[in-house]
Amino acid sequence: MNQTVPKRKFRIRILSAFIAFAVLLSLLGVRLVFLQLIQGSDLKQKAIEQQTRDSLVASHRGAILDRNYKTLAQSSTAHTVTANPNEIQKSKKDIGEIAVKLASVLEMDTEEIVTLLNKKTNHVTIKRRIEDDVVTAVRELDLTGVYLQEDAKRYYPYGNFASHILGFVGNDNQGLGGIEAEYEEELKGAPGRVIALKNALETDMPFKEEKHIDPENGINVVLTIDEVVQHFAEKHLEQAYYDEKVQAGACAIVSDVKTGEILAMATKPDFDLNDPFTLPEDVSADIQSIANDDERREANSNALQKMWRNKAVVDSYEPGSCFKIITGCMALEEGLITPDSTFFCSGSKKVENYNIGCSHRDGHGSQTFADAVKNSCNPAFIEVGQLVGKEKFKEYYKAFGFLDTTGFDLPGEASGIFYADESYNEVELATASFGQGPKVTPLQLMAAVGAVANGGKLMKPYLVKELVDNSGNVVKKTDPTVVRQVISQKTSEQMCAMLENTVANGTGQNAYIKGYRVAGKTGTSEKVPRGSQKYIASFIAFAPANDPKVACLVVLDEPSNGQYYGGAIAAPVVGKILEDTLRYMDVEPQYTEEEKQNLDVSVPNVKGLSRSNAIKNLTNEQLNYRIVGNGETIKEQMPKAGSTISGGSIVILYTEDSTSNYVTVPDVTNLSVGEVQSILAEHRLNLSIAGAAATGNAGNMTVSDSQSPDPGTEVEEGTIIEVQFRYLDVD
Repeated sequence: MNQTVPKRKFRIRILSAFIAFAVLLSLLGVRLVFLQLIQGSDLKQKAIEQQTRDSLVASHRGAILDRNYKTLAQSSTAHTVTANPNEIQKSKKDIGEIAVKLASVLEMDTEEIVTLLNKKTNHVTIKRRIEDDVVTAVRELDLTGVYLQEDAKRYYPYGNFASHILGFVGNDNQGLGGIEAEYEEELKGAPGRVIALKNALETDMPFKEEKHIDPENGINVVLTIDEVVQHFAEKHLEQAYYDEKVQAGACAIVSDVKTGEILAMATKPDFDLNDPFTLPEDVSADIQSIANDDERREANSNALQKMWRNKAVVDSYEPGSCFKIITGCMALEEGLITPDSTFFCSGSKKVENYNIGCSHRDGHGSQTFADAVKNSCNPAFIEVGQLVGKEKFKEYYKAFGFLDTTGFDLPGEASGIFYADESYNEVELATASFGQGPKVTPLQLMAAVGAVANGGKLMKPYLVKELVDNSGNVVKKTDPTVVRQVISQKTSEQMCAMLENTVANGTGQNAYIKGYRVAGKTGTSEKVPRGSQKYIASFIAFAPANDPKVACLVVLDEPSNGQYYGGAIAAPVVGKILEDTLRYMDVEPQYTEEEKQNLDVSVPNVKGLSRSNAIKNLTNEQLNYRIVGNGETIKEQMPKAGSTISGGSIVILYTEDSTSNYVTVPDVTNLSVGEVQSILAEHRLNLSIAGAAATGNAGNMTVSDSQSPDPGTEVEEGTIIEVQFRYLDVD
């Protein structure tokens, strides 16, 4: 028998086994390489996730401060309730019982929590940013798989104050509008982490071994906004918004004309920054009445976007006669006119086949250019625009910054709109000359007029003064930026003088402030489609005219209370904002001789004096008097000592105890100055004149707009009734 055959078969078996083993080892090697090199990082991450519980610790967003470091937005520590559904399910705990306990503490629906806890996941969020007392209550429940995660809550101490500037944050603490969104990277910081070991049941290990990585808090943003000036702007703008029944919103801007810093920027209506997703009740009710779910959601989204819209930055509009400032500067700078150049206004101007009217239908007749500015005469400015010409007009339009965005610190800034070359003809030039046709944003107009006020330098407007860390170190500072010199110092001075005359003697008298030289211009534009009877009323001014420091623009979109001329309803608002701001900034009043003669006087203290001495003190101050009682010593007086009243007012002197007489304040609104003086005198009340009538040359051209105290109020004889007057016969 041949022995070689079995040996060969044996060797073949060994070889086959070896080859099979080698192939197996190779496959295992390949698999090992695949697991280590290809899937290694993923498997490592999954192992870490399986063996550890990783919790984020929210960083505190940087604060937002005003220019004087008053806090406008800040973050505080809060907690979020989370749960690990897998852990709860593996622990065999009663999910329903856990949900009932949590619902009672968190004031949530039990079924909502049950749904979350039945999910196949390691993490769900039950409720965000709960208060401290709720945190304590959750801890005391000591529920398996339920955790408290440190979080941060954004808080705005003044509610709706500067809402369109500051913006707000979403559920994940990310900026969703305003400075919060624009400076998200600087404000947000970096979250910290807590890493803890857990077992196969996904519960914490019996021994504690945690790794803490501290969060990095965000950088603080310091604004150019002055909280006090912002308050002035919001207060007076809101009053006008309601008084004039403004339908499409209103805005106001206050700026430093020399630096471009924005001191205040307000838009009405506004919203509560601590509750930014809640619409006004009337708007919300209209939306909830929509039956279709998709349409209702879309309407809600559109309403929120409209509410959050910053009108001063995002909306463009036809500036109306405010733009005449720019048209005038073009012609003055080119040497085409002087303030003494003459123009004739018949009440309209024919351009091609169109008769373009003046607001003064009877015409202004022959007038200088300075008078045309004061009178806000459309035909005169059409002629000025024609002198400048189409090409130069557009060059200056661009030079003043109307074709570009300003590079402002807020999202969504719009640029100006001008005619396309193919549709830019003589009629378009004519209407553009007095601010109809092309569109600008309030911010652009503010920057352009700031250049007129400051000697011709177009400054870049800005809202962020500096970035500082929590130790007070300045990380980044914003310096004033000159974009370009658009007009000369001479042109600037000429226009400032003419605009001052407009407020002192022309269409801008409703912005007059006793003791302060105000330069300004009215603006009234009819919205498209023409004939819709919808208007935008505006007024822009700066002061002091001989050394401008601050400028203010107010825009009222679709006033519906009867008046719509900018000079009638926007100018008084600008006057009030500027007066409060100038006094706050301690700008020294500069009284004219006429103003000095009509200055209010401070009522002297005559209590305790004899009749004769009291009368002497009052007459020295050019005040009248009325004595009540038969005593020889003054026991009480009205108005009180230190009150400010007009010269010639009456002080009631009481010589006996409890002899005060009370009168009912009459309604003196919608009356002339003379009529108001007569009625209040009959009621033995004193008048304090505010607004246009304080110019001293108002006569019967003004009517009383509002009064304080209100009609029907019972007051003592001699009480001062402050009455606000304004011109109505202005554009």
